[in-house]
Amino acid sequence: MAHDRVPHASSSLHDLARKATHSPKLLTKEEVILLAEHVLKGGEHATEQEKEIAKKATHNPEGMEASELALLGKKTLDVK
Repeated sequence: MAHDRVPHASSSLHDLARKATHSPKLLTKEEVILLAEHVLKGGEHATEQEKEIAKKATHNPEGMEASELALLGKKTLDVK
């Protein structure tokens, strides 16, 4: 339809963060990188541990543990 709205970037990022917290191993490589980059861009709010996990995710998204992905998702949901 011509009047369909494109999803807002923040709402899709919110959905991605929810997916990371509930089903982290279902994230694609691209989704992991997107989530990690978001955490890194909001760096003043991220802890050193969160920054290190995000850096690791951008370099090796396929080697991430589910708990690390869930932490990135939780951080994204907490940031307003």
